[in-house]
Amino acid sequence: MNEPFSDPAAVALELERLRGTVEAGFARVDGSLALLVQRSDQTDKQIADHEQRLDALERSRWPLASIGALAAVATVAVTAWELTGR
Repeated sequence: MNEPFSDPAAVALELERLRGTVEAGFARVDGSLALLVQRSDQTDKQIADHEQRLDALERSRWPLASIGALAAVATVAVTAWELTGR
């Protein structure tokens, strides 16, 4: 087991080393957190961009389905007219 320090100067030196180690650890954690925040912001921007693009696709898509349905109804109508006309 470690013996307690009897010299106050040695205690102060060890406390200073411990303080330096803790400060270095906090600096590393702060840097990691800043990186995570930056990545989160980039992800949020990408998600917003994807949502805008998806909304634009959905808006431009619905007329195509309507046009297809109208063409099908017109085809059925023309076919029925030709069958009844002959």
